[in-house]
Amino acid sequence: MNWKFWQRRKDSDKPKKKKTKTREWVDAIVFAVVAATIIRVFFIEAYTIPTGSMERSLLVGDFLFVSKVNYGARVPMTPVAFPFAHHTMPFINTKAYWDGVQWKYRRLPGLQEIKRNDVVVFNFPEGDTVVLERQDDNYYQMQLRGETRQSIWSNFSVTSRPVDKRENFIKRCIAIAGDTISMKNGMAVVNGKPSPLIGTGGFIYTVEFNTSEVNFKLFEDMGFRIGATAFPTIFRFEGTPDLVEELKKSPFVKSVKEELSPEGEYDPLIFPHDINRKWNLDNFGPIIVPKKGWTVTLDSVNMPLYERSIRIYEGNKLEKVGNDWMLNDKKATTYTFKMNYYWMMGDNRHSSADSRYWGFVPEDHVVGKALFIWLSVDGEAKFLNKIRWSRIFKGIH
Repeated sequence: MNWKFWQRRKDSDKPKKKKTKTREWVDAIVFAVVAATIIRVFFIEAYTIPTGSMERSLLVGDFLFVSKVNYGARVPMTPVAFPFAHHTMPFINTKAYWDGVQWKYRRLPGLQEIKRNDVVVFNFPEGDTVVLERQDDNYYQMQLRGETRQSIWSNFSVTSRPVDKRENFIKRCIAIAGDTISMKNGMAVVNGKPSPLIGTGGFIYTVEFNTSEVNFKLFEDMGFRIGATAFPTIFRFEGTPDLVEELKKSPFVKSVKEELSPEGEYDPLIFPHDINRKWNLDNFGPIIVPKKGWTVTLDSVNMPLYERSIRIYEGNKLEKVGNDWMLNDKKATTYTFKMNYYWMMGDNRHSSADSRYWGFVPEDHVVGKALFIWLSVDGEAKFLNKIRWSRIFKGIH
């Protein structure tokens, strides 16, 4: 008789040891975490609107579902990370990832390409360097406002973050790769055609009334945000162009004037921060959005626009030596882009930190497409009225 066969048969007849309750709970939790992580990374993720930059399309307190499938899920570039934490561990405020392992940018096949007017979630392009004590600020904009690099590094804790661990932003894609974008008196112009925001998009207006006895609750109910000025009959209204047309019909309104930065006025905070380009929030361009395979000349005209994309986003060594540009230690007169880029702007045009301040969004920074609102909470309302029921399951257009 085959003793080994008999022994295996005898062992297999023994009843398996039953898992303890603790072991069952541990297995269930591990399975749930793994499953949820896979869904979050490759399929769909929840996102919260923290600021008013997209009003009236999206409101502070809206909770969204963002699809990773539409544009193709991005394979994690920083794979070793704590589940469900983006870049910082809650409560202890330490890094929630280990950047000792970095994978190259790869994206699974998607259902569509990014289209103009899509509402897109992406990693903040200038979020590579972060001042931890002032995370609601921008390290590069701090320098443009007059703070020196030395003072920032001396007085604050500064860290760097990999692409997929930078802050998540949500904006509307105004121009795609290869488009020419400009702004004329507050109106976006794409490929020579005005691109107005219909039914959304906030602008600021100076409104003069012919009396100081005005029921502002009426205008607030229409959707305006109203601010006082030093004059008893003049106020600042924030609203959409279609609301302003209704406002002008009021017999109490004497005049309405949109507040715009005049053409030719230089704003150093506006991309590309070039004194030779007299650009501002409402008047800039034209700018060609880089496209994969597009070749640009390396000269004094183009480099303020494209140097950061070539050097930081595409990882090249780029420096100027005399009158020449050295690309990866070799003299170069042109550069061919390896990625597509996008121009993102908030609908609330005068209260939005967007591409007008920091330029292009590279394709490897794209997280996903905003689909619909699954919950909306008004933080300013009383407890019983906090949920905005009319916005639940509302699609995003």
